[in-house]
Amino acid sequence: MATLAQWIEGARPRTLPAAVAPVLVGTACAHAIGDADLGLALLALVVALGFQVGVNYANDYSDGIRGSDDDRVGPLRLVGQRLADPANVKTAAFACFFGASVVGLALVALSASWWLLLVGIAAVWAAWNYTGGKRPYGYRGLGEVMVFIFFGLFAVLGTTWTQVHRLDLATLGGAVGCGLLACAILVTNNLRDLEGDRAVDKRTVAVRLGFARTRRLYTILVGGAFVMVLIAAIAHPSALIGLLAAPLAIKPVQLVRSEKFGADLLPALAQTGVLQLGYAVALSLGLALA
Repeated sequence: MATLAQWIEGARPRTLPAAVAPVLVGTACAHAIGDADLGLALLALVVALGFQVGVNYANDYSDGIRGSDDDRVGPLRLVGQRLADPANVKTAAFACFFGASVVGLALVALSASWWLLLVGIAAVWAAWNYTGGKRPYGYRGLGEVMVFIFFGLFAVLGTTWTQVHRLDLATLGGAVGCGLLACAILVTNNLRDLEGDRAVDKRTVAVRLGFARTRRLYTILVGGAFVMVLIAAIAHPSALIGLLAAPLAIKPVQLVRSEKFGADLLPALAQTGVLQLGYAVALSLGLALA
């Protein structure tokens, strides 16, 4: 039976910046446009964190029962390492989805943004079918697309919309920027697991592109995020403060662009998470001063 510490590790806390960053940026955009609502922002954060942890448990379960995690580097796997009953991990995943959905329903009701119910339904489907179901899209190289949509576009735009019912160019730039960095985290993860994924026929973007082109893709994603700061600055010049996060990109880009493989890329995964959070904080500060 897994310990509490192992359950916490299985939730993969290092991935949580991907949930925090878009809510932070979306709330800052709402402030720049009109008036942010911290209560609604907190509800959006709970929803994002709930889905992130739920996805992590769902991936652990689905990859574990398929045998995809039997020989992996990286974080602890509850099912793959036989530390927890698969049924319990699946239950934990759906408990997170249910909790996030209940809070999301409250957010929709309080903001009178009923159309976001469709986004919520799509989010639950995407969260489970990343590695679950009969035809998981994560095994077909579509993981980055869905991460961009849900942890970039929908997360930032939805957070802003629920608070001020308006969007602007800075909101779009922030949404794309957060989405690109969320993709960079997944690309780093899949680059680390490339050989193992190839062995079990998990056709991620990294498997399809190979080592060299995946490393270039990572650089493009990180660079594109900072281009989005310039786009946001068209609407609010103070958004240029977001560029102060650029030094945080140096170490992970250098590491990913090196010839390192497998476990040697673990620091790059953590550094990319720090980059994403630093990017969100710097950009949000700039937008808060707008």
